[in-house]
Amino acid sequence: MIGPGMNAVSAYAAAAPNAPLVRTTIPRRAVGERDVLLEIKYCGICHTDIHQVRGDWGESIFPMVPGHEISGIVVETGDRVRRYRAGDRVGVGCFVGSCRTCAHCLADQEQYCLQGPLSTYNAMSEGAPTYGGYSTHIVVDEHFVLRIPDGIGLAEAAPLMCAGISVFSPLNHWHAGRGKSTAVVGLGGLGHLGVKVARAMGAEVTVLSRSSGKEEDALRLGASRFLVTSDPARFAESRGSFDLIVNTVSANVDLDAYLGLLKLDGTMVNIGVPEHPNSFGMFSLIGARRSLAGSLVGGVRETQEMLDFCAARGIGAEIEVIGADEINEAYKRVVDGDVRYRFVIDAASFAR
Repeated sequence: MIGPGMNAVSAYAAAAPNAPLVRTTIPRRAVGERDVLLEIKYCGICHTDIHQVRGDWGESIFPMVPGHEISGIVVETGDRVRRYRAGDRVGVGCFVGSCRTCAHCLADQEQYCLQGPLSTYNAMSEGAPTYGGYSTHIVVDEHFVLRIPDGIGLAEAAPLMCAGISVFSPLNHWHAGRGKSTAVVGLGGLGHLGVKVARAMGAEVTVLSRSSGKEEDALRLGASRFLVTSDPARFAESRGSFDLIVNTVSANVDLDAYLGLLKLDGTMVNIGVPEHPNSFGMFSLIGARRSLAGSLVGGVRETQEMLDFCAARGIGAEIEVIGADEINEAYKRVVDGDVRYRFVIDAASFAR
């Protein structure tokens, strides 16, 4: 625990691009009048953490404490906080601030803030870097804190703060549901939650995957069909099959082939970020009035809606809980695809 006036907490950080994460101490600001101090219980490992630690996307700030899939317990609140009190189960996602005044923020779409949302880590705030959830505590403005309902365990809830809302938002926006044929590309940290959520919304769900190795899991999670995308015949057989395709993978794919799977007026939404630019033929769109779109997590209100939805239906992430000393090996396993389906760090181990 940290007491009044203390702001040094245990964490795991990377000192430079591709450096291993090691135990360290970081500062946390004093609790302001609208702030909430969380004791972090669990933090998920997102593939974004790995990209940022490796400097894959540029502009990385070191030393870096990753982590934006945070669940924990409220320890202290500022004098003007009304939504939370000590002991509440809460979470923090990909951003901890925004301008709160632009059109997008006023529409509860803070993730698209016109001035740019303040990322939970790897960003600058008032001249200091933000540090993420690979730590024992974090201080966050109450507006960006989410309530975790009792229907979800804190460990299973942590990945919902990024992976969960990343799939919920496009499924919600493009109205996945009863009578809608929905495909999820990839059955990883995002894709497995996409299957669960789409099925809970009432959609008929198909998983599109490069190999058949996860077919049994896909059906167990709620998919009714599984198509192996490495077989060109599967694309020919399934042309014009789907109202909505949610692409969760970060690899470049043949967009023309995938767009051909859409029905008239169908939409393919991309939430993964491939390493290289993609291209496609315009006839893949105009031939059936199809749309190619993208989606970035969700705003605070929608993220709370997602948590309430998941709790009411018993949806949580499929996880493997690890200690802090296993993070570097976990990174390697994520890159190798050797996790089913999300690593979650026990935050108590940051201080050991």
